Amino acid sequence: MKIIGLTGGIGSGKTTVANMFRELGVPVYVADLEAKNLMNTSKVIKRQLIEKFGDQAYSNGELNRNFLAAKVFNDEVELKKINNIVHPKVKEHFEKWLTKQTSPYIIKEVAIIFEHNRQHEYDAIILVVSDKQKRLERVMKRDNSTREKVISIMNNQMADDVKIPLSDYIIENTTIEDTKIQVEKLHQKLLES
Repeated sequence: MKIIGLTGGIGSGKTTVANMFRELGVPVYVADLEAKNLMNTSKVIKRQLIEKFGDQAYSNGELNRNFLAAKVFNDEVELKKINNIVHPKVKEHFEKWLTKQTSPYIIKEVAIIFEHNRQHEYDAIILVVSDKQKRLERVMKRDNSTREKVISIMNNQMADDVKIPLSDYIIENTTIEDTKIQVEKLHQKLLES
């Protein structure tokens, strides 16, 4: 079974593309979503986050995302602490999930593959790209966020022109119809390869 990485900058349309693959019957693992779930359900992660960041890491038994986001924003050391706690558990969860799949290939949606130099973990990588202005508008609307905050996040991410030569396939997310055609063609190609 092939493991296909699906990545792209914030607001590029990774989730839309992942859902299109899902509609074609391809199993999809969304790493960020599973990480959030595990941060709320894993006793080990909860205990370790509270040990590192104090009781404020959780509020009423739920992950205090705003508190942790403020802790790690622009602080590589603190971000690394969280990643060292969460990533091994997500990897373990993914490997368990993978054993239950029977498809010729699966999609693993991961926001940052190249940034963590993890491209070797995949048989191929799909990069979703989209116009920067469209991405900005999507994220501002989706996250009810300010232009400045979204631009700050975009500026902290690796640029598409750096990721394009590192990727095996590029999906240009312009219109839903066009993106769907690209996904269907790529699906056929991945089934045949």
